[in-house]
Amino acid sequence: MRLRRVPGGLRTALLAALLATGLAAAVLPATVTSADVRAAPARTVTRPPLAGKVVGIDPGHNGLNYTSPAFLDRKVWNGREWEGCDTTGTQTASGYTEARFNWNVAVYLRADLIRMGARVVMTRTGNHGLGPCVDTRSRILNRAHANVSIDIHADYGRLSGRGFTVLEPVADGPNNKVIGSSRRFGRDVHAMMLRDTAFRVSNYYGRDGYISRNDLAGLNLTMMPKVLIETGNMRNAADAALLVSPKVQRAVAAALAAAIARFLAGH
Repeated sequence: MRLRRVPGGLRTALLAALLATGLAAAVLPATVTSADVRAAPARTVTRPPLAGKVVGIDPGHNGLNYTSPAFLDRKVWNGREWEGCDTTGTQTASGYTEARFNWNVAVYLRADLIRMGARVVMTRTGNHGLGPCVDTRSRILNRAHANVSIDIHADYGRLSGRGFTVLEPVADGPNNKVIGSSRRFGRDVHAMMLRDTAFRVSNYYGRDGYISRNDLAGLNLTMMPKVLIETGNMRNAADAALLVSPKVQRAVAAALAAAIARFLAGH
């Protein structure tokens, strides 16, 4: 509708009629004042839960470690004593290697953590190489100033042994300030493994799914909260069937991601 030019008195009468019917707003240009403007509701932006955090992942061993005994036998200082650079790791009866399991879980975990906003540092870049040595792995994580780190492994125990164990550090100098926080992180790992995976606590290693270790460079030399998870026993047929499953590997990664998020949130 458009108002045509009409005599002043008639125009006034017409406008009055329009106002009475509520049509004036449709035909008259509005004069908007600040009082008429309501702020648009703020757009809700969800901050990723791990934004600004640095998380270290140490997938134990490496796929070609078995090809160089001389490399593995190099002695490195672990904070208390000399130990070998690394080992080959173990494998299932069918030949599925621990190094491969560790790497797969690490890759799934990395993706989960990145989706949660974290910056992720890995101690190795693939499963087709050697090492690095266990002391170098600690230095990689220390240099990255990781807020927390996880060391991923699977075990080789007695045939009847099943279940996971969380390995916790013992104070030896470099790690003195993070013993308490490492143990708190270990409780989160323990809880999320029970909640989100098919693995139960170990019936052959440690006590109630925990053990303290003072002879591992990966725990002795890292200066951030860190634990090592022995996810299951590769020598046990039932555990081995779980460990080789991509679905289970993803579940383990999800459990570790949940534990990391829980720990960093301070729960």
